[in-house]
Amino acid sequence: MRLRTTPAVGSLVAGLLLTLGLATPAAAAGTDYAALGDSYSSGVGINSYDGTSGSCRRSPKAYPQLWANSHTVATFRFVACSGATTREVLSSQLGALNSGTDLVTVSIGGNDAGFADVVTTCRLGSDSSCASAVNTAKSYITNTLPGRLDETYRAIRSRAPGARVVVLGYPRLFELGYCGFGSISEYKRKLLNGGSDTMSSVISARAGAAGFSYVDVRGRFAGHGVCASSPWINGTTWPIVESYHPNASGHSAGYLPALSATTG
Repeated sequence: MRLRTTPAVGSLVAGLLLTLGLATPAAAAGTDYAALGDSYSSGVGINSYDGTSGSCRRSPKAYPQLWANSHTVATFRFVACSGATTREVLSSQLGALNSGTDLVTVSIGGNDAGFADVVTTCRLGSDSSCASAVNTAKSYITNTLPGRLDETYRAIRSRAPGARVVVLGYPRLFELGYCGFGSISEYKRKLLNGGSDTMSSVISARAGAAGFSYVDVRGRFAGHGVCASSPWINGTTWPIVESYHPNASGHSAGYLPALSATTG
C-alpha cells in the first residue's frame, strides 16, 4: 500500500529533522582576519609586493596572505608595514580591528629595539662595537620593550575583544660554522642570535601575560638561517632593505606552518 504524506505530516517530519540536527547544515562562516605588525609580517625579503602597499611592502607571498588563501576567510585586512614599531601599530594599524574580528596575527618589537641598526653595526664594525650594540639592544628589550608590548597588546584586545590573537616571534638569523669569505664572523653571529633569543623570551612572556598565543618560529627556521645551504633568511643583498629578512621559503615553509599549527 502506498502511503500519502500530507502537508501537515511533511512539516512535522521537517521539524523533527531540524530538532535532531539532521537537516542540511548552513555553510560555515568565514574568519574575519587582521594581520598587523612589521616587515616580518608584511613580507619584506620576498622582493615581490602589492603595488598599492607602497613603502609598507606587503607581499602576496607573505605568511598572512598565504594563511588567508588556504582558509575560509570572510574578511582579510592586511595592514602589517615595513619599519613598524609598537607606536605605528597603535597609531596606524588598529583601525583594521573591530568587535567582529575573529583572528589577529602580529609580529612587533624588532624595530623598537633598533635591531636593523644592530645588524648593520655587527656587519661593518668591530667585535667590540657589535657586542656593545647587541648589549644595548638587549637592555632595551629587557627593560623598556615589555611596557611597549603590554600597551600594544591591551589596545589590540580592546579593539578586538572576541578575537584569538596570535603573536609570532622572530627566528635566529644565522647558522654557525663556516660561512664563506667576507661573511659576519661566527662570534658576531652568536651575539646576534643571542639578541634574538632575548627578544623571543620577552615577547613570549608578554604575549602569555596578555592571554595571547605565542608562536616561536626558531625551531622551524633551524638549519635555514643565513649561511645555511638552503637559507630561508636573506643575507646581505640588494635592495638592502631585503637583507636579514625571511625570503619566500621562510614564509611558506617557516612562518605559515608555524601559524597553521596553532590556528588549525
